[in-house]
Amino acid sequence: MKLDILALAAHPDDVELACAGTLIKAIQQGKKAGIVDFTKGELGTRGTPEIRMQEANAAAEIMGLSARENLGFRDGFFKNDEAHQLEVVKAIRKYQPEIVLANAVDDRHPDHGRASFLSKEACFLAGLAMIKTEIDGVEQSPWRPKAVYHYIQSIPQTPDFIVDVSAAWETKMNAIRAFKTQFHDPNSGEPETYISSPRFMKMIDARGIDYGHEIGVEYGEGFTVERTVGTGSIFNLI
Repeated sequence: MKLDILALAAHPDDVELACAGTLIKAIQQGKKAGIVDFTKGELGTRGTPEIRMQEANAAAEIMGLSARENLGFRDGFFKNDEAHQLEVVKAIRKYQPEIVLANAVDDRHPDHGRASFLSKEACFLAGLAMIKTEIDGVEQSPWRPKAVYHYIQSIPQTPDFIVDVSAAWETKMNAIRAFKTQFHDPNSGEPETYISSPRFMKMIDARGIDYGHEIGVEYGEGFTVERTVGTGSIFNLI
């Protein structure tokens, strides 16, 4: 299945928190979007890997994704090495996205920065014909996305551009809430974590409002990019 936009993420819920609005907006515009999660988040304090997979599937349905899969890398210990790069290359060639969204280049969780570089390097390697990969015995064709953008996570960063996601915000928040074990639940008896506080959800909403305010809309999501961003027409800027 060819996708227009593919989000790569170290953990289930990374995408929901940081750039789900952008995926949902693309889907609202008739595009096909998907997510490839690297790990099952098995080192998380709350819930279980099995429950996280159920929550990820529920969030995918809410967002209207065309595809979501999990590569089963080790949470906290996956590496940016040849073996892991080739697995990500296979996913990129499988879905042939025009745009890839990847983890923040630098962030509070070390997995995020590592996943960022793994994703960026795999996007380049996926376009090299001399790197051979196959799925179910069928050799894959080379494919390199046109662009890789990094979503912003825990550590505040100055975005290189902001996407207006006002029409997608409510759906984004519903997708986040699908991860019931991870976020605030007054009836939960599990230990409190960095993201389970009600203040964390307020921060997500406030950040969306702040990014939206910067471009004159209700809600926005910010991205960084390691190249100069261009536009075909100055009239397309908002």
